[in-house]
Amino acid sequence: MKHKLLFLILSLCAISMVAQPPARRKAAEAAPAAQTQAKPAGSAYREFPTAPAMPTEVTWSREIFRELDLTEDANAVLYFPTTATPDGRENLFNYIFKLILRRQIKAYKYHLDGNERFTEDNVVTAKQLMDGYSILYEERDGRFRVNDADLPNEEVKSYFIKEVVYYDRAMAQLRTRVTAICPVLHRADDYSGGIQKRPLFWVNYNEAAPFLGKLMLMGSNYNNASMLSADDYFTLSRYDGDIYKVSNLQDRLLSDYCPTDTAVKREQERIEKELTDFQRVLWKGDTALVKVDTLAVVAGDSVVAVEKKTVRRSARRGTTDKVKKEKKKKEPKVKRQSAPTGGSGLSVRRQRR
Repeated sequence: MKHKLLFLILSLCAISMVAQPPARRKAAEAAPAAQTQAKPAGSAYREFPTAPAMPTEVTWSREIFRELDLTEDANAVLYFPTTATPDGRENLFNYIFKLILRRQIKAYKYHLDGNERFTEDNVVTAKQLMDGYSILYEERDGRFRVNDADLPNEEVKSYFIKEVVYYDRAMAQLRTRVTAICPVLHRADDYSGGIQKRPLFWVNYNEAAPFLGKLMLMGSNYNNASMLSADDYFTLSRYDGDIYKVSNLQDRLLSDYCPTDTAVKREQERIEKELTDFQRVLWKGDTALVKVDTLAVVAGDSVVAVEKKTVRRSARRGTTDKVKKEKKKKEPKVKRQSAPTGGSGLSVRRQRR
């Protein structure tokens, strides 16, 4: 009985396959292959952003702005290839601009103060960008088309990024998360003849992360088969950039209060050392230092100096308590003497009476 039922089911499946129109059957067979080809190759490919979400409430954080020079070896993977290759490889700016052109992500205006504002009134359209920076395009029925050769891929030679370094209390770790990206155009000035930097727009990293997980980058100079996604590149902090601003009460750049290039370099090293010292303290397991007021650091004390002061205070307290205990042990107990008495054995008060 079971064999007859199985034979009947198989017969019905075969009849349904034959009864399908040839075009529909061909499309159904080609769908899995098309999906496989659409996915870029590489073990680091993700359908979702890999970075953990930043907690809404953190006990310690610092907002740092960096400039990534794409001529540096660590950042060159974002610059090359400057022209899209037949196998689908393209650089970061080419990929981001096409996302903006297709309205998959938004571009936000770059203000003179350099701060990002991810609001609707600061959204910049692709047409405004192309008109403002002389990018050739074609418009048909409200749609824009741009050739890869007309995009200024070779002129975007640096990026501004904003990262947040925060203490994750749940994991007891110091994490770094990129929150904004800004491509910077290096274009010759017609008047001065020199190269002028022109920040183009800000991109909200949270909006772009699902798409950056599909942009595959070369992961090594020595192993060209090693690939990683752009999202993994930023999540793992594979970039190398110089600090040009740290969020502060007066909203100043490093160049605003550092008069020389040497002073700027020294300030960059000091900030980097503070982050390294803070992370080293966390690795030691001393999470109490996380609660230290950052005013001590602003006053000029590094995290290590604050830690030493805390240890010295604790040592002084311990020494004081130890001395007190030893004094109590050495001093003999003195018996309380009674009030002096007269010859009659009565107290002075009673004699006066």
